[in-house]
Amino acid sequence: MSGMPKLPIARRFRGYLPVVVDLETGGFNKETDALLEFAAVIIEMDRNGFLRLGERFFYNVEPFEGSNIEPASLELTGIDPDSPLRGAVPEKQALADSFRGIRKRIRDTGCTRAVMVAHNASFDLGFVNQAAERCNLKRNPFHPFSSFDTATLCGLAFGQTVLARACQAAGLDFDSADAHSAQYDCEKTAELFCHVVNRWKALGGYIVEDDPHREGN
Repeated sequence: MSGMPKLPIARRFRGYLPVVVDLETGGFNKETDALLEFAAVIIEMDRNGFLRLGERFFYNVEPFEGSNIEPASLELTGIDPDSPLRGAVPEKQALADSFRGIRKRIRDTGCTRAVMVAHNASFDLGFVNQAAERCNLKRNPFHPFSSFDTATLCGLAFGQTVLARACQAAGLDFDSADAHSAQYDCEKTAELFCHVVNRWKALGGYIVEDDPHREGN
């Protein structure tokens, strides 16, 4: 790791690689409730120091044996856990494949670890950490407790903490018919995160090292 050149994104967040995550679950209890959908978007940085969406991961997930699924959760998401059309995979496969891709990007960028970005991030981070432990996955790339919460960021930037309203305030499209899908919500959360960070940079709030537009370069 030490011999690899660091890309600018490795310096932007103190060595952390932002990875946006969204889940759909069978309830709010990370220990008992099923993980039903997992989505992740790796954040990249262009040559001018602006963030953009990178590699995506998405899996429909089989409920783990003995897990609880609340009917109210299924009513909200419209997920049918028993449908063969979902093409669901075991949660160990979904997480292991995603973790592998994230670790590769960490190495490629010269970062040291991933940091989870999510809307109300403590919920998603708790579920992912619990699922990783349940599946005996030892190489979880995410920091165990640090995260970037877009609900907080959007409360600061737009006075909105609900994902749909924050997108509207930011001028981003949001289709309520597609909401409560992990894949859609993850992409929208990633767009919001990039929008806020890029806007802060454009206002002069942060200058990335090696930025070709930096004064004096």
